[in-house]
Amino acid sequence: MSDATRTPLSMGDPEPVDRAGANLPAVRKEELRRHLPGVEPERRLTDWGRSERIEGLMDRTLYDFFYRYWFRAEVEGIENVPAAGGALLVSNHSGALPPDAAMIAKAIREEHRQPRPLNITVEHFFKGYPGFSMLIPKIGCVPAHPANVHRLLYDEEQLVLVFPEGRKGTEKLYKDRYRLRRFGRGGFVEAAMRAQVPIVPVCVVGAEEAAPVFAHSGLLRRVTGLLYFPITPTFPHMGPLGMLGYLPAKFRLRFLEPIRFDEQGLHEDKALVQTTAHEIRARIQENLWDMLATRKSVWFG
Repeated sequence: MSDATRTPLSMGDPEPVDRAGANLPAVRKEELRRHLPGVEPERRLTDWGRSERIEGLMDRTLYDFFYRYWFRAEVEGIENVPAAGGALLVSNHSGALPPDAAMIAKAIREEHRQPRPLNITVEHFFKGYPGFSMLIPKIGCVPAHPANVHRLLYDEEQLVLVFPEGRKGTEKLYKDRYRLRRFGRGGFVEAAMRAQVPIVPVCVVGAEEAAPVFAHSGLLRRVTGLLYFPITPTFPHMGPLGMLGYLPAKFRLRFLEPIRFDEQGLHEDKALVQTTAHEIRARIQENLWDMLATRKSVWFG
């Protein structure tokens, strides 16, 4: 391939290239409308594949019901979420099919003085499930990759939610409820430091009882090809819908004071990154114990 036809990789505007057909008439947007999928004819998508239409439908039919009537969520410290600019939200994670991310996003939309969309990082293994892998980007989920997180935080100044416990949190058995697993290697702290955005720790109480995991079946995991096969009060005997068979536990969400990083180059200090990650984990764990100590009932708060 000659240099004249090579696509430039620089961030600047590419130099004009004299190609055959460069003067063809432009196609109007209206003429392309018929090629769009029938399920979403207006095609209101972001660069990440987030769909205003699909997300709004999920919010009206599922999130609103669970948030207001099933989990009856109570929110503290929502003012700690910045009204503008990038911020990284860090939360505990639990449940067979965790409802915590959806409830955190709903709380910001409903309770914050300046409602903002929340981008939720998810593991790459979700790509292996047909249908589900197409849905998750439409409702605000992005693959958990440092480049994606940096672009959202630094370039687009968005809110991003991460669960440092990852799969270890969702696989946790009921007997180990509210005992935080290790927060990885502190990659989320490094991402916030690199982008120079605050970290807002989030504590969620209720998810452990709403979707408790009593055991795991290794045999059924291998047969079905799932990452893990949890045994819950409603799954597997109620079929696939049993994964959404949440118990009506009372949800409490507490947003803690942000941790800020105003100096450049802090992410290069690996010891500081690890220490900060440990401190954030300790803060979330301490607040979880406090919230549990003041809770009178799993079902009524």
